[in-house]
Amino acid sequence: MITVHHLEHSRSQRVLWLLEELGLDYEVKRYARDPKTMLAPPELAAVHPLGKSPVITDGDVVVAESGAIVEYLVDTHGGGRLKPPAGTPAHRQYVYWLHFAEGTAMPPLLMKLVFDKVRSAKMPFFARPIARGIADQVEKSFLRPNLERQFAFMEAELKERDWFAGGDFSAADVQMSFPLEAASARGGLDQRFPRLRDWLARIHALPAYQRALARGGPYKILD
Repeated sequence: MITVHHLEHSRSQRVLWLLEELGLDYEVKRYARDPKTMLAPPELAAVHPLGKSPVITDGDVVVAESGAIVEYLVDTHGGGRLKPPAGTPAHRQYVYWLHFAEGTAMPPLLMKLVFDKVRSAKMPFFARPIARGIADQVEKSFLRPNLERQFAFMEAELKERDWFAGGDFSAADVQMSFPLEAASARGGLDQRFPRLRDWLARIHALPAYQRALARGGPYKILD
């Protein structure tokens, strides 16, 4: 039996969604974040040494990292579903977006989250203008241009097709869900990017996505 070690309000929500799309049986073991630090609890370290989510167990097999989990589930249990045939242009796109999600899309979003926290952090009054000035400059000169360049790139890609790997929904769309949800919640993905916002609306309306929310419990992008 596949077990999802599911940390609330985290990337592991998309693992539940993928399992629902594949129609697989699975169990959910829930973990709550520390209410003060919002970090994962130490119990997760008993599953994987880094103590982070997502992580799944499948019998004796332990798989961590979102992309690795997606590939494992599709390749091991997918039966050819949610993955374009090897050697096709769609498959090349599929592989690209599987890696793009965490390798390119997420780093500036995480940096923005960090610098947003710097702005609101408690500190001596004399240090506050310096810290906020640095955060503002990093966002203006680096984060915002990079994020908007990424949004424009993704928007243009979806002008050519409905889904990231082509005309058919695939596991690449599942993998892309978290960075685009984060971008919409706190990254500046606004009405200037209608195709990306339409894509988000379409995935949120999918029955399997709704079932995953019911299985996983409350889910929001942390700020």
